[in-house]
Amino acid sequence: MTARVSLDAFLFSTLAVAIAEIGDKTQFLAIVLAARFKRPWPVIAGILVATIANHALAALAGYWVSDLLSGTWFRFVLGFGFIAMAAWALIPDKEDDEALARPPRFGVFLTTTIAFFLVEIGDKTQVATVALAAQFHQVVWVTAGTTLGMMIANVPAVFLGEAATKVAPLKVIRMIAAAIFLVLGLWVIADAAGLF
Repeated sequence: MTARVSLDAFLFSTLAVAIAEIGDKTQFLAIVLAARFKRPWPVIAGILVATIANHALAALAGYWVSDLLSGTWFRFVLGFGFIAMAAWALIPDKEDDEALARPPRFGVFLTTTIAFFLVEIGDKTQVATVALAAQFHQVVWVTAGTTLGMMIANVPAVFLGEAATKVAPLKVIRMIAAAIFLVLGLWVIADAAGLF
């Protein structure tokens, strides 16, 4: 792969996940953990480790799926998958009460790591990571980009708490995230149809 493709995979993954993560349940979890423990650095370290682990697995899955299911029809499925992500991005997340109700047993870092890893399973940013890795066929650069996107959205949430989610209306942020996924979906479909 060329350096340009790697850079595109990294930058697009960062942008897509940073915007999609705003108002997400994992961002809410970051706010709750920061307020509960009042120790931002172990919370941030836990978010980083959990995200790297979760998104690396998701990117590997996307890479393998794209290897197994290559061809024009798979590109159409992938494009429609991005369009479905656009619709999903418009739906506000709810709190994950089970993850938040558990008492901490392992300290701030480990509690954050475990909670974030579990809450991120099946989350839209994890699904987006699978789709981005399938699209760009880049595990490392997509994982790095989606992890950076998560950190861009969650580190301010840890330090600023609930005020971080009030900087911009969440409805507008969800619409921007949906637009990004929609554009990518249409681009993949147009490319598969030979329009580019």
